Amino acid sequence: MSNGKIIARTPLAVDFWHVRRSPESRLFFLSHMHSDHTVGLTSTWANRPIYCSPVTASLLHVRLQVKEKWIHPLELGESYLLPLDDIGKENMTVTLIDANHCPGAVMFLFEGYFGTILYTGDFRYSPSMLRELCLATSATIDVLYLDNTNCDPNRSIPSRKQATQQIKEILRSHPDHNAVLGLYALGKESLLVELAMEFQTWIEVSFDRMETLRLLGLPDVFTTEPGAGRIRVVEQREITFAALCQWNSEQPTLAIYPTSRPLPLFHPKVYVVPYSDHSSYQELGDFVSGLKPSSLVPIVGNGIPGSLSTLSPSKRHEFLLPESVQQYMRRLPENWHKSSANLQRQHFRPLVPKGVVFDSPGSLSKKPRECLGQGSSSEEEEEMDTESVDCILVESSKKVTPYKSRRDSLDTWRVNFVHTVPEEMLTAQSVPFSQLSQSNFGPVEILRNADVCLRPWRRTIEEAEEDNDDLSISDSDSLLLYSFHDSDNSSGSVQCSEAHIEQLENNILKRLVFSAEDLKPCCLLKERAAQMVALCPERKPNMA
Repeated sequence: MSNGKIIARTPLAVDFWHVRRSPESRLFFLSHMHSDHTVGLTSTWANRPIYCSPVTASLLHVRLQVKEKWIHPLELGESYLLPLDDIGKENMTVTLIDANHCPGAVMFLFEGYFGTILYTGDFRYSPSMLRELCLATSATIDVLYLDNTNCDPNRSIPSRKQATQQIKEILRSHPDHNAVLGLYALGKESLLVELAMEFQTWIEVSFDRMETLRLLGLPDVFTTEPGAGRIRVVEQREITFAALCQWNSEQPTLAIYPTSRPLPLFHPKVYVVPYSDHSSYQELGDFVSGLKPSSLVPIVGNGIPGSLSTLSPSKRHEFLLPESVQQYMRRLPENWHKSSANLQRQHFRPLVPKGVVFDSPGSLSKKPRECLGQGSSSEEEEEMDTESVDCILVESSKKVTPYKSRRDSLDTWRVNFVHTVPEEMLTAQSVPFSQLSQSNFGPVEILRNADVCLRPWRRTIEEAEEDNDDLSISDSDSLLLYSFHDSDNSSGSVQCSEAHIEQLENNILKRLVFSAEDLKPCCLLKERAAQMVALCPERKPNMA
């Protein structure tokens, strides 16, 4: 989940990194390095400046590998002038204020053609904030973007000093226990330092957290050596019932969550202490009443309790958007358009149908049997255009009664065979199925599972009679039977005229795009190969 905002009718975005959803944003601001405020921000970030505090700038480069040339650290308490167009006509000032949340966290005070906007980001209110010089001397806050994480009048959040005292009491009451604290990757470092000093112990941390702690320049109370101290820090997700059982099998261990979020107590040695780096509801009320902003916008979600919104009229803030700023917002950043201009959707068509085309079983199975004889819709044609089909050559003038097992006798499919294909369709590079007229199709029933491969072989009447096959054609004719085999081991056969098959093969040979050698695996008889030589003397097959 992303807790960022695009400042409406400005080129500004705070903690918002989905650039394709904010095409008019040009200046990006990062309040702090918690993961829910960096969603979409990766090492590939380019062509857009990021403004943040010096501590956040160091963490951003080390932790997310963002290139330094895009990171612009700004000192707290100093006002910076930033251009809002390409001609130097419109500018704004931005001032960073300590947010009292986590290392590097700041609030942004923007002043420009849009009036005065204060964006708190995540913050824990303290009375000293209202005494900040920039806030004391500034005009009325037109829009206040407020951190409303704990904006619940029914939730009581103690001060951080009170919550720290609760954690100390838990540790004092269990002197023979180790303690595991579940924390985020960044934040509550001051709590850890105070506990280390109080209990004169090392704080065991992971190598990744140690890298972050070194950047922050904190007192030397942290170690990566296992078992070196009484207190160990892990990610919140690492505290599980199984992990607690394992830790207690080695040494009596407590698990403490310093968080204002309600969590289940799944083990008798789990403690949740409401230590929060977000302002309580009462503190938010003091902050809003002290600032008296013209309008109020929540950062998390959309809801502000009525008792708090009454402190701010929330009237719509109107201002004129300068023409030079509009042009600046419409212009693409340098090199950005090049990467997207080369992306083109490619459409592929299937090969030209050769001789036989029938509807895809995938689309036919969705239509009632009584509707299969009607014309296909454009949606079905599009679906059929993307699926592969198997083709069967039969003489459409003959009445074909395929073998159906008892299982398949009540569930057959109706498919359509093209009697003839025009010459221009055979020679075209690609022909969409929509050009094939339904009037040229003739219905024939085949097995439901006949969409798998066909394996041909030749049999004589005598061989068929030996197998007690019931054949309904002249004894003088030989047969070419096609057998259907699928994963269910069910099979069926289709009886085809020898003369018709020969005619079809000759028609195919006239339009050969491959050598006769390629046809040998298809069980062509030697006399057929001789006929092919007669038709294509320049392609002599190997008769061996």
